Amino acid sequence: MSHPHPELGPPPPLPEHGLRIVALGGLGEIGRNMAVFEFDGRLLIVDCGVLFPEPDQPGVDLILPDFEYIRGRLDDIEAVVLTHAHEDHIGAVPYLLRERRDIPLVGAKLTLALIEAKLTEHRIQPVKKEVVEGQRHRFGPFECEFFAVNHSIPDALAVAVRTTAGIVLHTGDFKMDQLPMDGRLTDLGGFARLGAEGVDLLMSDSTNSEVPGFVTSERDIAPIIDDVIRTAEKRIIVACFASHIHRVQQAIDSADKYGRKVALIGRSMVRNMGVARDLGYLKVPPGLLVDSREIEEWPPEDVVLICTGSQGEPMAALSRMANRDHPIRVAEGDTVLLASSLVPGNETAVNKVINGLTRWGARVVHKGNALVHVSGHAAAGELLYVLNATKPSNFMPVHGEWRHLRAHAKLARLTGVPDENIVIAEDGVVVDLLDGQARVVGAVPAGYVFVDGTSVGDITEVALKDRRILGDEGFISVVVVVDTTTGKLSGGPEITARGSGIDPDSLDAVIPAIERALQDAAADGVADVQQIRRVLRRTVGRWVSDTYRRRPMIIPVVVEI
Repeated sequence: MSHPHPELGPPPPLPEHGLRIVALGGLGEIGRNMAVFEFDGRLLIVDCGVLFPEPDQPGVDLILPDFEYIRGRLDDIEAVVLTHAHEDHIGAVPYLLRERRDIPLVGAKLTLALIEAKLTEHRIQPVKKEVVEGQRHRFGPFECEFFAVNHSIPDALAVAVRTTAGIVLHTGDFKMDQLPMDGRLTDLGGFARLGAEGVDLLMSDSTNSEVPGFVTSERDIAPIIDDVIRTAEKRIIVACFASHIHRVQQAIDSADKYGRKVALIGRSMVRNMGVARDLGYLKVPPGLLVDSREIEEWPPEDVVLICTGSQGEPMAALSRMANRDHPIRVAEGDTVLLASSLVPGNETAVNKVINGLTRWGARVVHKGNALVHVSGHAAAGELLYVLNATKPSNFMPVHGEWRHLRAHAKLARLTGVPDENIVIAEDGVVVDLLDGQARVVGAVPAGYVFVDGTSVGDITEVALKDRRILGDEGFISVVVVVDTTTGKLSGGPEITARGSGIDPDSLDAVIPAIERALQDAAADGVADVQQIRRVLRRTVGRWVSDTYRRRPMIIPVVVEI
């Protein structure tokens, strides 16, 4: 089994007739999915998504793949194939198109419609190529065949990439619901046909590889949602992902059944459901939808609100309702239904929202106390079906954290894939498919690129560390006036503290230590401003650590005369 290694160097030139694959995201993490295929000097990209920030990344809005690897070769890109329209697969497309606006976007009808709506906000008009399952299209030296797969959003696709180096099947995100709401099954027969032809490398979704058996059908959720809406006494608020059209459809069907009006809350929810309705993916009975601004005029027992915020996102509608920072006021007797899975790492934020809603008297129904969501990703039993149907010569698990990748690799081994043909890679690891064998040959930079407001890539890990220190420990500023000719103190020091929990009056105790340190520095001939700042930072930092066992940020300000 091939493993990534921290000492991997830059890869050698790609051999003739070889296919190179570099994941710039999606390996060792849930999100930021992006795979770059290289053959005969040309590039094909599969997906271009974002990762959402963790609590220890303050101020960060989104995390993008690092485009540096392809930045000098943008003209070599034939197309970007988008397997489906979830943010972790399409969210970074606007930022890639800023680098080259005419890169063709390839995907199914709904996928392209949702990304086009997103790109409108970025004032980008994309070049689109709509495809459907069963079709084959050539993009430069890459021949792509598309397969229907079932997922938690309609129109998801898997893609087989054919070159003279072999056939690579990239499943995208999928599951094998046998009773899907839209009747669109994962094309296991197509996978088997491809397997008979010979799959040289299988790249398959690993998210649920640790979960035994098979994922529950979406249809099993409908009775629970129906029961919640039937028994609710007052207003109902359903929170789910803004792209989960099936879940919104279930809520709409039950609301209509029990005579309730529906309002969509949240910009992304309104935008996505508008697109889905226009294209016929969402069926809304006439007169059922009402404007969210009119919802307070309706009796509470006659309405259902569908909003974003099921993951506890601070600015999403549900979180703002829980914090009393939203025009819609949650009240005693309301029912809130969290109809989404819990993304790892969001537990604290979601629990905070649940507690906030409960405080105002709402009954909160969530995955912990009712079957109100099923995963969109194949469990181990389904993954085994795909491995057995495709019979890949080589296997590379994708889309998952380390534990998911390793669990999926174990499944591949059980189905007969040799250890030496199983490649567990991480972001930036370069994998070459040559003469029927997949091998790790090097690594390229694939770090995080942070989006903070309109700033892209300007925030570094050092800046985030500073933000964490400021948030946890506060800061102390020290202002001195220094004669830079002699290095002697001419004014100050003045000390202020913010957020450090230190009594401002106690700061006077460090002034003698600062004066002595500056006198000693001047006696040693220190007159450079940078060196004086280091003396101040070291002196105040040591005093705070010894006195309070704290480590606030020390900000020295030296005024020169």
